[in-house]
Amino acid sequence: MTNNLIAGKTLEEWKKLYPMLEQIISTEEVFWDNPYYLPFEEANKKVSLTENDIRDAEERLNRFAPYIAKVFPETRELNGIIESPTVEIPEMQRCLEEMFHQKVDGKLLLKCDSHLAVSGSIKARGGIYEVLKHAEDLAFENGMITPNDDYSIMDSQKFRDFFSNYSIVVGSTGNLGLSIGIMSAKLGFHVTVHMSADARQWKKDMLREKGVIVVEHTSDYGKAVKEGRKQAELDANGYFVDDENSVNLFLGYAVAAFRLKNQLDEMDILIDRDHPLFVYLPCGVGGGPGGVAFGLKMVFKDHVHCFFAEPTHSPCMLIGLLTGKHDQMMVQDFGIDNITAADGLAVGRPSGFVGKTLENVISGSYTVNDQTLYILLSNLIDSENIRLEPSALAGVHGPVQLFKEDAGRKYLNDNQIIPKMENATHLAWATGGSMVPKEVMDDYYRLGVEIKSKN
Repeated sequence: MTNNLIAGKTLEEWKKLYPMLEQIISTEEVFWDNPYYLPFEEANKKVSLTENDIRDAEERLNRFAPYIAKVFPETRELNGIIESPTVEIPEMQRCLEEMFHQKVDGKLLLKCDSHLAVSGSIKARGGIYEVLKHAEDLAFENGMITPNDDYSIMDSQKFRDFFSNYSIVVGSTGNLGLSIGIMSAKLGFHVTVHMSADARQWKKDMLREKGVIVVEHTSDYGKAVKEGRKQAELDANGYFVDDENSVNLFLGYAVAAFRLKNQLDEMDILIDRDHPLFVYLPCGVGGGPGGVAFGLKMVFKDHVHCFFAEPTHSPCMLIGLLTGKHDQMMVQDFGIDNITAADGLAVGRPSGFVGKTLENVISGSYTVNDQTLYILLSNLIDSENIRLEPSALAGVHGPVQLFKEDAGRKYLNDNQIIPKMENATHLAWATGGSMVPKEVMDDYYRLGVEIKSKN
């Protein structure tokens, strides 16, 4: 354990201020009810982004839809819109209740970003959007295109030659690298993905097959980001995708909220004061879940309650929100190793931009251990025949935690929601999984069954 000061205080001083840190440092599962949570209209006064910013991002994705439909045939059914289904998972809900001996009032849904086209994870939202935004900016600046053109003309040698004069760089634990790499390479950019030590080999292999340069690092996510930023700064035509601070990534994720509203309407699921929505979002550095949560609050206001979900060994966003110090904190400062099977969430330092933007917006946060993730993974396959990667199961644990933990019940009581829970909708955001190779998924499944049999 470090003896150095952490953001100006000793470890003992931090633990005295925030007793929950004892459990967090011991890598126990915890549930945190955000004491800084405010009604959305009040919280939103502190945020510079608006609904118009999200609408602008949505319109840009619509402009690119003809191009996307042309170069990625799997998107043609939705006319070039990259979107995932939302499904009910009643058998998994029963399984959760039995597994944890806890009744979950309301209906449980799964948002299947695990099955998004092109790159098979939530990162297909923000990552692809940011690349498209950069491509559009370059094309506008150089008189290559106007907003009224059919963007499918970008699928030409003329545009690929043009974009080949520019490079895109990103640091990633895996899924963001996939979305940035696949989209950038398709347009013609030179693209480099700096991968942290915990990135899966199959993700590195897939990127290289797409013509992406992959730089492997023996350290964690923070080092990959640092080296990626350094490379981009040395290139006059280089563009760095900053997962920690990018407004464009954030807005790309936020667009999901408008689309979810349409899906819930089609499913005849009402969200209002008497029919609350609870959303559980796996969280790494925070961009994806932060953008989605912000968009959801714009759409549903105080009728939606968003919770971040992190691995017990990588609770960076929780520590940042709990202490109010955000990106001044690293899990390693507290002696936590940042090693987890949930590779997409293996982040030691949270996004300061996201933490500060959502500190009065997010309802709370909780942690889940790796063994639970594997058991949930195998149970979801057995109950619903849906395959997710380990990190994506973090959200599925949320409804149980909400009802079971003292802080969860306190949140429901403080916000006078308990009488309405029979009408509640719980939505676990499944962040990735469809691109996992079958043999790797089979190994995950066997491990989950094995762990379950020993418990």
